[in-house]
Amino acid sequence: MKKKHWMLTPWFIIFGVAMLLMTTFMSSYSLPLFYVDLVITVASFAVVLVLTLTFRNYIKRTVKGAAERIKDFNSDYLEKYKYPVAIAGEEGDIIWCNARFRKSLCNGRSPEGDDINAYLSGHNVFDILDGEGVDIAVDGKEFTAYCITTGDGSVIVCHFIENTYYKNMVREYNAGLPCVALVTFDNAEDFYADSDESFSTVMISLEANLQRWALEYNALYKRITNNRFMIIFRDADVDKMIVQKFPILKDVRSISSARLVATISVGLSRGCKTVKESELNARKALEMALGRGGDQVALIKDNTYEFFGGTAVATEKLSKVRMRVIANALTRAISDSDKVYIMGHRFSDLDCIGAAIGLQCVVEKSCKRYCKIVVDRLSSMSKQLIDYTDERLENNIFISPEEALKGVTSRSLLIVVDTHIKSSLESPALFDKCKRCVVIDHHRKSVRHIDSALVFCHEPSASSASEMCAEIISYMDDKPLGYVQADALLSGIMLDTKNFVLKTGVRTFEAAAYLRRKGANTLTVKEMFSGSIDTYREKVEIVCRSEMHRGCAISRTDLNADDIRLAAAQAADEMLTLTGVTASFVLFNSGNQINVSARSYGRVNVQLIMEKLGGGGHQTMAASQLSGKTKDEVYELLIKAIDETLDEAEDEEKENHS
Repeated sequence: MKKKHWMLTPWFIIFGVAMLLMTTFMSSYSLPLFYVDLVITVASFAVVLVLTLTFRNYIKRTVKGAAERIKDFNSDYLEKYKYPVAIAGEEGDIIWCNARFRKSLCNGRSPEGDDINAYLSGHNVFDILDGEGVDIAVDGKEFTAYCITTGDGSVIVCHFIENTYYKNMVREYNAGLPCVALVTFDNAEDFYADSDESFSTVMISLEANLQRWALEYNALYKRITNNRFMIIFRDADVDKMIVQKFPILKDVRSISSARLVATISVGLSRGCKTVKESELNARKALEMALGRGGDQVALIKDNTYEFFGGTAVATEKLSKVRMRVIANALTRAISDSDKVYIMGHRFSDLDCIGAAIGLQCVVEKSCKRYCKIVVDRLSSMSKQLIDYTDERLENNIFISPEEALKGVTSRSLLIVVDTHIKSSLESPALFDKCKRCVVIDHHRKSVRHIDSALVFCHEPSASSASEMCAEIISYMDDKPLGYVQADALLSGIMLDTKNFVLKTGVRTFEAAAYLRRKGANTLTVKEMFSGSIDTYREKVEIVCRSEMHRGCAISRTDLNADDIRLAAAQAADEMLTLTGVTASFVLFNSGNQINVSARSYGRVNVQLIMEKLGGGGHQTMAASQLSGKTKDEVYELLIKAIDETLDEAEDEEKENHS
């Protein structure tokens, strides 16, 4: 019935009547023409009769088949169904429906001949046949449609169960679910250290903003501690906040005293049925927000995170109490182990290896435990530091991942430095085999972070993992720490701070001074940054191929050298020295992946850009690896991510000025 001949039947009748009148007229005008018209007229009526009978037989056959499918009900009984029913042919055209279908879904008109898909809200009837049903909406009413076929598949019976009332009840229930928000004052200690008077003034302003925020949505507000608060919203109100991108962050940033600007971190939970469950998830979200540097909202729903804000630089923590506690916990963990392995990320850099060398010395000589650094020498980007250490130390402190796997015992301890993501480890297999783990990292927290560590030392405000390890070592027995280890730690700090230009705080210089007292030599460290003439040529070629986009220098290189990662990282740093460049990106091949190395001086948050490409890092140093895409496709994704990030930053800046 694809051509829907029954829809043309009225026109055939009109045509036949017209032909009959013409035939009658021709009988008195021309006898030959009369016979011709008579034949055409008879043929027309015959066609109409055949099509009508065919359609009626089709209706009878299909409705009978449908009735037999539904427990042998007869055709008349289908009309008595208390909900809408429609029957479609094998090509999806409606051939019959009951009165309720006409009333509920067609506003009283007859839909015969229509495509059944027009009443399925974009679904295809052949995709949902004999399934669990689909939800549809027609003229403000909501239904669940069930489509079944008869035995030979020539008939489709569609049942429409209206459940508008129940779906509205579900929406109202979900809209009223409790969403717990835990709020913490990020830099309360800094304001308190500045002066008691300014701290009191700032706290009053902060609470006023939070109370106003809670009052706006008629939410429950409660102060938990001096710098932590809890607000319970309705789920429906959270949708409004998401659209507005949580203006409370901007309101709090307007509070300042002298050189300090107030910021908050918010952990917000959605989708939980109870307040207790929501509060537990809000804690996880708050921990994630703080781990990413604060000044942001981390929203968790079904173990999936969404982040808002995070544009401010992480505030340096002046108190060292936490590092002292970490040092004590690390010492206990080492004492309970028989072997200790220290491992960083793949393609290890100076910060990763430097931090590991410093810790290895203390673990082996002060804690009297077997300790080795797990590294792949061939892929490491810090070969000069490794060679420098090998030349000056009596024992070989480095071991390959394969050798480490053979020596792991049930009491072995793995110390992970300069990363907190399992997939980026030098050897994920070694992590899986070690039952006990400690993490020391300074990168902003990722949702894929290691969550089974005995000690998770994470400080996004630190300049480098080497800085963190230098502080931890200073609280342990550091007598074995010599000039070689001090040089290694200082090289890591100098790498990640770009020679003390980026992310340098008071504690950074204190760590550098501590290492200098331990014998670190800046000239020796500087030599570790020197590269070969081939690497320099590669770097220059990458820089020369760069192009500009909204203040960002982007270079795509086809170089396939062994040290392409090092050349790409150095080229990204070099491009920042060019006039008008606020961020730099280098795209290069590595195996079957397209890698992106990103750098900035802080005005552009490259971490947010790389996160849109599935990577991460810091505000000033980030990276991403993409598989299954061409370099041009990655380039287009990068341009889109840059535009989205810069547009969001510009919109926020306009709001701040307004």
